[in-house]
Amino acid sequence: MQILRPTYLSLGSNQGNKLENLQQAIDFIAEKIGAVDRISSVYKTASWGFKSEDFLNVCIRISTGLNPEKLLNSIHEIEHSLGRIRTSEKGYKARNIDIDVLLFDTEIIISKALIVPHKDMLNRKFVMVPLAEIAPNLIHPITKQRIQTCLENCTDNSSIEKTDLTLKRPTSLSEKFNYIAIEGNIGSGKTTLANMIAEDFNAKIILERFADNPFLPKFYEDHDRYAFPLEMSFLADRYQQLSDDLAQFDLFKNFIVSDYYIFKSLIFAQITLQKDEFYLYRKMFDIMYKEISKPDLYIYLYQDTPQLLKNIKKRGREYEQNIAPEYLDKIHRGYSSFIKTEENLKTLIIDVSQKDFLNNPEEYKEIIALIKRQ
Repeated sequence: MQILRPTYLSLGSNQGNKLENLQQAIDFIAEKIGAVDRISSVYKTASWGFKSEDFLNVCIRISTGLNPEKLLNSIHEIEHSLGRIRTSEKGYKARNIDIDVLLFDTEIIISKALIVPHKDMLNRKFVMVPLAEIAPNLIHPITKQRIQTCLENCTDNSSIEKTDLTLKRPTSLSEKFNYIAIEGNIGSGKTTLANMIAEDFNAKIILERFADNPFLPKFYEDHDRYAFPLEMSFLADRYQQLSDDLAQFDLFKNFIVSDYYIFKSLIFAQITLQKDEFYLYRKMFDIMYKEISKPDLYIYLYQDTPQLLKNIKKRGREYEQNIAPEYLDKIHRGYSSFIKTEENLKTLIIDVSQKDFLNNPEEYKEIIALIKRQ
């Protein structure tokens, strides 16, 4: 399980559209570093240590799984993407964005690249006022005093003005969704994506127990003989697993993500069963379907058939190696029909045919950004 560390950052801007600079920085932080839990009011202050336009300043609290080194690297990448160019010149200067790490959990860090708590924070009102607004009772790791007390002891006499400007806090996945179901064809990467989301966002994961089904290898050898017992056993197992796991709320997890949804049972059964078998199967399915909790978001990973065959071959499950392209095409058509006709599900279709989100962090971030926009 990924450990999320509470971290406090100070953001400032005194060039260009200052408010927009701050908002873009906060959006990038939520996307690349961690959930933004709190944002202070926006304060206007005179430039500190040099003459220039007034600054807009805020403090934010985030929850991040990054270590301090990766956190700092990500901050520099965000500053660079927003147009800041760091130089070796000493002294203060105007900037469109400035992001400083104030506190990283309760740690004291002294390195060449990073000092935490920030060495100058206690002497800067433009830091302490917004920080005290969002975390007055937080204990400074070195002084062992409350942040509010530290502010009261601050000797900075510069003026600071609370403005009426506002910034929007990006909504985290756990705030938007209680249950996300990820589906796709055989070899589309649904289990991989579910595992990655569970790890990065502290979600409870429900994985289909396909490996425990004794009929599956037999089905790939003799479809007609083993189709009905296979589909019935899958249905019973999926129903029991989802009923049990969705009913058991985990206090230590933010939400639930699964690599299947029970409707896949009907999709596969339509393909594999004879007409009279499917009629009986559908009666059983309809009874169970009414009792299952529906996901807040249903994600379908589309992958073209040639790529699916490559993925199936690569993962090396012996009983899958003879799957015909025509069978995969039928599965895709079944999902497509379901998505078009199921009006009560919020659905997101993501084409991952040309994506390697497991090995390409940027492509994974694109997928997460798509999910967050739903």
